[in-house]
Amino acid sequence: MKSPEKIQGFLFYPFIFVSFVLPYTIKKHPMEDLLTYRYATPSTLRKKENSEELFLSKYSEIQKNTDAPCFFWGNILNPFIMARCLITLSNIVKSSFNLSPFQLALLKDPIATAGNGCVRFEGFSHCAGVYARVDVLPDGLDGDFLENGTTNVDFNQPMLTALGRINRSEKVLLSIGQKEVGLHTEGNKVIERKVPLPTKWIKGLSTVQIYLSHAEKLHTFTKIQTQQLFRGIPRGQVKSDYYLILRGNTPVFTPVKSTNAICIGGLHRLRLLEPLIPYIDKMQVFPHPTMQSTTWQLYFGDIRFSFSLSRDSWRGFSGEGAALESLIEEVSDEWIDALDKYAYANQAFNPTIFAIKENIAFKDIDTLTGRLAAMGLLGYDLDENQFFYRRLPFKPERILSLNPRMKGANKLIEDRKVHIIRNEKGRTEARVEGSGVRHTVIFDKGLERCTCEWYSKYQGERGPCKHVLAVKKMILEK
Repeated sequence: MKSPEKIQGFLFYPFIFVSFVLPYTIKKHPMEDLLTYRYATPSTLRKKENSEELFLSKYSEIQKNTDAPCFFWGNILNPFIMARCLITLSNIVKSSFNLSPFQLALLKDPIATAGNGCVRFEGFSHCAGVYARVDVLPDGLDGDFLENGTTNVDFNQPMLTALGRINRSEKVLLSIGQKEVGLHTEGNKVIERKVPLPTKWIKGLSTVQIYLSHAEKLHTFTKIQTQQLFRGIPRGQVKSDYYLILRGNTPVFTPVKSTNAICIGGLHRLRLLEPLIPYIDKMQVFPHPTMQSTTWQLYFGDIRFSFSLSRDSWRGFSGEGAALESLIEEVSDEWIDALDKYAYANQAFNPTIFAIKENIAFKDIDTLTGRLAAMGLLGYDLDENQFFYRRLPFKPERILSLNPRMKGANKLIEDRKVHIIRNEKGRTEARVEGSGVRHTVIFDKGLERCTCEWYSKYQGERGPCKHVLAVKKMILEK
């Protein structure tokens, strides 16, 4: 690999990239870790002549230094649809499919990103098994992008009420900046409280973007086809797998598996999209190659709503381990910082095209991309077939704490519990010492096996176990 300073296309100038750390604390909660941020000002909705301006407080633990007063300022050309999408997004964030009512009381709110000509709002269900994103595309915006950045926002009931009052003829101006996000419209005064950012969301963001980058479009349905399809969703909680198939030109859900069918676990979760179906132009379906997720994209002209489901309703994207492979090989902080700055300056990149252009091995660029995704800094746009950049409150050294299997693999190596028995002719055999037992790890012709309980239960579907990770890393270090 070439040194970072010699890579062509890294647009460092005339930009000056400086990062700094603001105070933060980590709170332990029985269910998950939370990163709690101190905001400089509360969120407010201010009365101004015949309109009201909503300013949502923002915080970033690490951010690029900029003198720009705001990231984006301009009119939303289809505010009614944007409001409907944001209300649906908020309902998704409030939902859960495997948590108790007590746990549901600890709700989190969406994050907003302005950059590359788009405004994006995204979030997870509380169980992290459903991911949703609202993209207001360039043709839906009439304004200026002065800088790019990401903001944490509150969607409390006063905010949802204000969104619910937006009509088709109303003018709405949106601003997203370093210190505030404003929704300029008619409505009542709202004061929003600052919110903690769940580390579960960072883990979920890394996995879902990797799944999205491997997904391929399989179906495009008209509005009528989509309405017919959603009418076929069974009522109540669906515990068994369902399959999306075509009968002639009609899409249907069926519990019977067939060739070329798309497998969907927890089909009832799709009902979260029902309020938006009357307004769509079309819907496209993007399954993961091994059905680890399915993504449903709704199109409303210049606004797009992406909705991803994990393999089963009890599985959260935060525990899938899709980013673990990219963490095996050590990567210098200089390289991570260089690609981070490139993504920040350009706001989007396609890893394959970038690797060819810069003469970087595909394996190396995949590792670098995986590192940025593991930090939550990359999202994926299915229509553009490329990653987009988001700036989140995150430190690189926190990667291992968010990936306990990799942390466990490192500990096994440090304690000298990994013993390579054979490594030749495409076959590797190793013994890894566990708690009162010795596990056998075998790599043979691209297949990986381990005798541990994790592998026996998931068969590699939720990422490699710590024993497999440890053996892979041991081989690389030799």
